[in-house]
Amino acid sequence: VQLVESGGGLVQAGGSLRLSCAAPGFTIGEYTIAWFRQAPGKEREGVVCIDDNGGTIHYGDSVKGRFTIARDSARNTVYLLMQHLQPEATAYYYCASPSSPGVPGRLSSSFYTSWGNGTQVTVSS
Repeated sequence: VQLVESGGGLVQAGGSLRLSCAAPGFTIGEYTIAWFRQAPGKEREGVVCIDDNGGTIHYGDSVKGRFTIARDSARNTVYLLMQHLQPEATAYYYCASPSSPGVPGRLSSSFYTSWGNGTQVTVSS
């Protein structure tokens, strides 16, 4: 399972970014997909996960109400829309999937076996 993130960059506080997680070679809609982030010197943090059918979504407490995850089956991509960004959101963002399709998601990094290389998000004050 290969995952490729894109969409990171530099944004001012209060701004928005949309990250993409593409899945060349497999049907992303069959898998739970999660987003994690890791800032320098900090542990990896679960941001959000969405089940394969899109019916169940879990957001981390720090992003509720500001981040939105969505699937686009036609583009075989999962998006993460991040709004009202603050400097504390600065981190490397990764998408991840478990080894098997159809498995319910959770915001625990140890649950996921496939990871993309990540994309850097920097929020300036």
